[in-house]
Amino acid sequence: MPVDNDVTTTLQNSIMQTTSHILMIRPVKFGFNAETAVNNAFQVKNDEADVQDKAVKEFDAFVKLLRENGVDVTVVEDTVEPHTPDSIFPNNWISFHDDSTVLLYPMYAENRRKERKQHVIDKVSEEFSIDRTIDLSLYEKENIFLEGTGSMVLDRDNKVAYACLSPRTSEKVLQDFCEQTGYIPVLFHAVDGNGQPIYHTNVMMCVADKYVVICFDSIQDDEEKIKVINAILQTGKEIIDISIDQMNHFAGNMLQVENGQREKLLVMSTQAYQSLTDKERQKLGSFNRILHSSLETIEANGGGSARCMMAEVHLPRR
Repeated sequence: MPVDNDVTTTLQNSIMQTTSHILMIRPVKFGFNAETAVNNAFQVKNDEADVQDKAVKEFDAFVKLLRENGVDVTVVEDTVEPHTPDSIFPNNWISFHDDSTVLLYPMYAENRRKERKQHVIDKVSEEFSIDRTIDLSLYEKENIFLEGTGSMVLDRDNKVAYACLSPRTSEKVLQDFCEQTGYIPVLFHAVDGNGQPIYHTNVMMCVADKYVVICFDSIQDDEEKIKVINAILQTGKEIIDISIDQMNHFAGNMLQVENGQREKLLVMSTQAYQSLTDKERQKLGSFNRILHSSLETIEANGGGSARCMMAEVHLPRR
């Protein structure tokens, strides 16, 4: 569905795009998830015995970095049972919006559906107002899915939802999300270097307040590529194109946040940062400071990186 001219009339001053409030889930039994590996080419199985310990150290260091830079992080400890090896990636099952709405999403892997734990929502509701819940998880009964802000990359200012179709991202569920939230869908197909569908849009694309980081080499259909380019340009954002190799190092899996002083920060893993050229670092740094933290164990075993670990809380405070 093309983006119409109404996109350009909406707010473009980042009132809604970034937040200083982040939810993160501290893992208790993190590890390689065979159920998700069937369509997540970013996962790498290894025989390390201390994956959980290494993941917790990376997690704690990442949280410390965010807090030291003025980002408000709500950390919720995962539960041992039910076992949820990917709980460290909460943005896939829940999202929080500035009209006091919470959305719950249908998950591809059965063991990931168990991540929808009430104690997480209860913890967030201690500080933030939740007036409405939209539960899309019922689509699991139809065997179709939409894994939150992994499946979609949201331009919150302009109410545009970018999404590459995959076994985890259904057009039907996306349309339902858009109808209930007022977003405009921009759908396309994207593949990795081996020609396989990219499992989540947020590994190849990041939307910030004034720019978009995207791997256009992954969009092979020229018409779809032009559609995405036009949609981005209509919102007035600058395009920063990254390579397939950079995407494979999680350079697309970034998130722009802000701190308590409203300073913009671009958050990524150290692997992603090191894959960028000096020119790209300078360009991104001209928009905002860059923060990066080592997440190698989490990236290899989980197939996700910094952006996947952060669920943005746009809810109003109580």
